[in-house]
Amino acid sequence: MLVNYRTRRRLSIFPGMMTLEQANARAQGFFPGHLGIVFTHVGHGEIEAECAVRAELMAPNGYLHAGAVVTLADSCAGFGCMATLPDGADGFTTVELKTNHLGTARDGTIICVAKVVHTGRTTQVWDAEVRHRESGRTLALFRCTQMILYPRAG
Repeated sequence: MLVNYRTRRRLSIFPGMMTLEQANARAQGFFPGHLGIVFTHVGHGEIEAECAVRAELMAPNGYLHAGAVVTLADSCAGFGCMATLPDGADGFTTVELKTNHLGTARDGTIICVAKVVHTGRTTQVWDAEVRHRESGRTLALFRCTQMILYPRAG
């Protein structure tokens, strides 16, 4: 069980994200699935995914489109957030994201590892690193803040 050690609050696991298989099934039919993102690890406070570089993800200049890199990182942070929603929460929305692009790719596979930095009652912060599997080069560093949503009273 994941716990916010500052507040000692237990964080629940989102029902649709309990296993790797459920994460991949949930992505299908939505933007992450459309881009070919495949989750490879779902753990407490950490999630990993990969995406094959292919022509549809390239910019007209022949390099991987920055949006594909951001989508991989944002998908990891979002699915990670779903997996660590606090009790009573029913969703989240991204309120800020920032990416530093350090490199690019023309082929191979990009991989992302996202880790939770902050798990509060109203926000979560996730950091992610996107790397090129074959060269090991870091392509991007990403930080995302999500606002936790609760059901309306009434």
